[in-house]
Amino acid sequence: MIKPRKLQPGDKVATVSLSWGGPGAVPHRYEIGKKQLQDALGLVVVEMPHTLKDPDWLHHHPQARAEDLMAAFADLSIKGIISTIGGDDSIRLLPYLDLDIIRTNPKVLMGSSDTTISHLACFKAGLVTFYGPSIMAGFGENGGPFPYMIEAVRKTLFSAEAVGDIAPNTDGWTVERLAWSNPANQTQKRKRNPSTGWRFLQGQGVRQGHLLGGCFEVLDWLRGTEFWPEANAWQDAILFLETSEDAPTPEMVKYGLRTYTALGILPRLSGIIFGRPGGEVPIEKFVEYDKVLLQVVADEAGLTDLPLVTGMDFGHTEPGFVLPYGVQAEIDCERHSFGIIENAVID
Repeated sequence: MIKPRKLQPGDKVATVSLSWGGPGAVPHRYEIGKKQLQDALGLVVVEMPHTLKDPDWLHHHPQARAEDLMAAFADLSIKGIISTIGGDDSIRLLPYLDLDIIRTNPKVLMGSSDTTISHLACFKAGLVTFYGPSIMAGFGENGGPFPYMIEAVRKTLFSAEAVGDIAPNTDGWTVERLAWSNPANQTQKRKRNPSTGWRFLQGQGVRQGHLLGGCFEVLDWLRGTEFWPEANAWQDAILFLETSEDAPTPEMVKYGLRTYTALGILPRLSGIIFGRPGGEVPIEKFVEYDKVLLQVVADEAGLTDLPLVTGMDFGHTEPGFVLPYGVQAEIDCERHSFGIIENAVID
């Protein structure tokens, strides 16, 4: 895998609207996210030609969105690219992407949710990219971004050293919905739930593997396309999965995981890490997701030694750490720890 160069204060990073045109729909939220990113990390944020366009226009012009992404990769003055927000139709960009441009112009690309599509296109091109915060979700957090998230971005994108052990967030987490359409909500911090750590459901010893995954529902949309990872890409991988604000039920997660078994993916893996459920799922229901994961992985697939860790700090709850595609990670079932044992960027 090709690793991009590390970011440093003063670098220019481009924002792209790959899916929903959030900046055009809720401009004050975008501007807050932009400012909070610049203040926290010292980066210089610039927009691509169509980043701020009306969301209806962007919906009808997927080629323009793809052109923004390709132009950002090709522009030598731009050192990184950050998704403005997710959505549900970045899959429509795929016919217009040029993997050669991506491969020959490696740079940081970060985002989550529907940005999973672009991540897997880059993975096919052989580039390490980063499942992490976007401008409007993460950097645009009400009352300021979480220090846990900012520190994760620094460790992963601003240093060429191995990322190292990742500790669970201890300062509380949130999934509360406060309407972005009301600017007054921006100064109101969202309700936090107590952090209770990650749950190591099964597994023995220490397992290592490269990171591969994304948003559970978005991954499903790519199955059968040329951008779905080839069989050997899953060998010894640590699969990371998280569910969106649409809050798919435990039953839907079970059905999807059975597909991974049918595709021969689960037996190839070194481990599975699962983010805290997205959407306003009652905390007491989290155990139901654990149960279906154990049902499919252990009971049905017979993989009783495969490490399975749930309730982790990434995905559609805040705050989260950053997951670099294709980079080696480690699950230690005895220490109950998780770390990224390789550098994700280079000097």
